[in-house]
Amino acid sequence: MHFVVYNVDRSDAGTLRAETRARHLDYVSGYKVVFGGPLMDPEGEMCGSLIVIDLPSHDDAVAFAAGDPYTLAGLFEQSSVTAFMQVIGPT
Repeated sequence: MHFVVYNVDRSDAGTLRAETRARHLDYVSGYKVVFGGPLMDPEGEMCGSLIVIDLPSHDDAVAFAAGDPYTLAGLFEQSSVTAFMQVIGPT
């Protein structure tokens, strides 16, 4: 089942995203990510992230999100995990 992990960075996070990025990318590479990437603000700066991931259950998706190095570093102001059913776009 697919899940959307949606995160918004803290406004005072400064360079925390850049400092944690390599660990984050290494972490997500161990999962079946359907697609994902950074959210961008109007100035073109990274301000959050969106990941669509294939996992067996909502609990697994919540555990994935909780274990992300970005989460562990305290980067996010807002986070959510929601089940997702694709009906449009390439599969």
